[in-house]
Amino acid sequence: MRIHSAAALALCLGALTACGGDGGSPPAEGASVPPPTSESTAPQGAVKRDASLQGKVIVIDPGHNGGNGENASKINKQVRIGNGSKACDTTGTATNDGYNEHAFTWDVSKRLAKLLKAKGAEVHLTRSNDTGWGPCITERAALGNRVKADAALSVHADGAPASSHGFHIIQPIAVKGYNSGMVPDSQRLGRALRDAYHEGTGVAYSNYRGKDALDPRNDLGGLNLSRVPKVFIECGNMRNAADAAKMKDAGFRQRIATSLVQGFEVYFRS
Repeated sequence: MRIHSAAALALCLGALTACGGDGGSPPAEGASVPPPTSESTAPQGAVKRDASLQGKVIVIDPGHNGGNGENASKINKQVRIGNGSKACDTTGTATNDGYNEHAFTWDVSKRLAKLLKAKGAEVHLTRSNDTGWGPCITERAALGNRVKADAALSVHADGAPASSHGFHIIQPIAVKGYNSGMVPDSQRLGRALRDAYHEGTGVAYSNYRGKDALDPRNDLGGLNLSRVPKVFIECGNMRNAADAAKMKDAGFRQRIATSLVQGFEVYFRS
């Protein structure tokens, strides 16, 4: 989830910068992004329900968007994130052979939303396609606040140097006046998702960010501005050949979604 300048459209190789969109204002007037979608519960009897997810409101935030690169002036607009400013959104990273992060996060998020709905959850996506731009990270956070989500997850993949591998969870650090109340539950959510992802996918803990795949940060607007429990997941490093091969595989993306559902179940049962 490396941050990229849309004007340059360059893939970020720095291991210390996250790509997750973060910002402070909703999409500009006339933006090509359709409004966020709300996905209600699946029909009764279709799939065996899990009591821990029944009726829970969950926001899934697929990082970036397919049209960001063609809308540099819009996504480079600075927005307030509580303790500073950042770009409205970013282009994301890609594998060395051109599989884009925005496509990966969109695919995983759709799979995850479908599984959560089938288990009785009400799911909201922060974007409704992979062809628009944005929305700004402020609006991504605001959606969870508006629907009073029980939990929110921002889905990303990293763009670190090729020797870096593994996944990690980004957890919030309290920013006074903004997200302090959600930090303890977000930390618990992060641990539940970390354990389930590790067990369900076999992806190793990150060897370059965080400790035991947990990375507390206060520089991401998507976390700083959230009033509901929320974390980011960097599902792997797209510039690492082994991680990239997994992320490009549709069957593995389904394993990712299934593992994350199990993490949500553990979180809501505890």
